[in-house]
Amino acid sequence: MSVPEKLTTEQFATAFTDFITQMAGAAQQAAAPGAYVELLTDHFGVDPLSVDTVSQMFPWWRHADVDTALATVFPETTPKGLRYPQGSEVSFSELLTDRYQQFEQGALAYETMPVGFERRRRVITNGLWVAQFKGQPVAVLQTKNQSFGHAQSQLEIMCAEETIGDELSPELRRCMDLHSTLRGEYVTLAGSAFQDEGLSVQFHDRPRIREADVILPSGSLDRIRRHVLGLSEMKAQLREAGQHLKRGILLYGPPGTGKTHTVRHLIGGDSSTTVIVLTGPALGNIAMAAETARALQPALVVLEDCDLVAEDRDFGDGGRPLLFEILDTLDGLSEDADVAFVLTTNRAAVLEPALAQRPGRVDLAVEIPLPDHEGRLKLFTLYSQELSFSPQGLRDAADSTEGITASFAKEAIRRAVVNAAAEQRSAGDEDLRGAVAELLSDQDLLTTKLLASAQDWDTDGSEDFDEDLHGGLDE
Repeated sequence: MSVPEKLTTEQFATAFTDFITQMAGAAQQAAAPGAYVELLTDHFGVDPLSVDTVSQMFPWWRHADVDTALATVFPETTPKGLRYPQGSEVSFSELLTDRYQQFEQGALAYETMPVGFERRRRVITNGLWVAQFKGQPVAVLQTKNQSFGHAQSQLEIMCAEETIGDELSPELRRCMDLHSTLRGEYVTLAGSAFQDEGLSVQFHDRPRIREADVILPSGSLDRIRRHVLGLSEMKAQLREAGQHLKRGILLYGPPGTGKTHTVRHLIGGDSSTTVIVLTGPALGNIAMAAETARALQPALVVLEDCDLVAEDRDFGDGGRPLLFEILDTLDGLSEDADVAFVLTTNRAAVLEPALAQRPGRVDLAVEIPLPDHEGRLKLFTLYSQELSFSPQGLRDAADSTEGITASFAKEAIRRAVVNAAAEQRSAGDEDLRGAVAELLSDQDLLTTKLLASAQDWDTDGSEDFDEDLHGGLDE
């Protein structure tokens, strides 16, 4: 018996690879066809591996819309469940070749998702829809894809006729938008698509703030309402006249003066409007938000504290300022889209260079200044409702608080009530005078700063204590 020559490392690796490939092929030929191969062969009448497929990805927060669209397009179809090891890649190719015999039919897997404020619904996580569309056989694989570090909703469509696939994809997208859980809702996008957890959507109860409770200089609120809400009411006339509906408005001024309070009033102004709020890292996802707003119009997109991203860089070539990306997205939306963009900032000077280089993105800029004497009196009156302060006591408070903000006025009323309650009595004018003096005193200098009084407001905007849209102090 002759002894074979010693193999080199490269020769051994090549031979071993060939051996493994041959063994895998033999095992696949020996194995009985999987249940899905038989199912789809019977459905299409041909080998399903010869049928073309098209994949579509959607943000995970739109998975409930994907689920609804499938049920709408295929009302007579009951999807089939998939069972496979956790972490496995799920696709028609993997499902049909099933090289490791890991897929089998089983019960549908569900996940509960938010579909509105304090509302949740069970949606299919992974399912196979074997159906008919316009009289032709189709199959749609609905899965949760986590291959990019965060969840995405994936659809893979299998159609024997290419024209059917070309019609099915837009029909599913149309149904997603028409029946979207986001339509007419007030939501915030949090996080970033570049973070592991990805973007998440949080639904909020729509605030109800009366016009009388928004204390601004005379005429300011009317201008803001007309630009944001009024144009939607006139959209038929504007479109007929060839005028654009898309609009942008900038609200600027010191922290605590009423910008966010004004935005909350606008959010509650029309319950049929879809509201999408971006703040912090989520501002980098303006393109996705704008696309969603266009699909779900009429819509309002709120970009809070845009000055905070004025110097941030995007992920494209050259690393342009993220603010330019925001302004370009506003410009890229079609002119007849009934979408209003509301930008807020404490530092208008930071935005001016970008706005100057991108003219036309913002149609109206409205200053929300520190309240004058009349405004301060209205604020003290507003926050003292059902309390026993006299008209003169409220005027005295307004007289002595030049340069303060709405946040300051609200805290002064609250502190007067707290001080009186500590002595087990109702608050009166003396308590209000004492609370105002206390907040303005040297001992409470930091509190005054936190409430953003004029004399302590850092003009570069570093003292940013503007209220959150969804709670905290009303400006």
